[in-house]
Amino acid sequence: MAYVNTTRVARKGAYERLLALKDTVLTAVQQRRVYGRTLAELNALTDRELNDLGISRMSIPEIAHEAAYGK
Repeated sequence: MAYVNTTRVARKGAYERLLALKDTVLTAVQQRRVYGRTLAELNALTDRELNDLGISRMSIPEIAHEAAYGK
């Protein structure tokens, strides 16, 4: 005996895909702004201030990336 089973897959329309793309782009822009702002603020600190925070200049990009995008 043979059985036939059909399942419909809900597909997103063009409007929903555009909304998802917009959200993705906005998230990327916001993350990039956080990265740039964090980078600028940490680079503006003196070596003594960075030392007080326990941060070396070489680790600033890594810290900014983590602040914007997570681990």
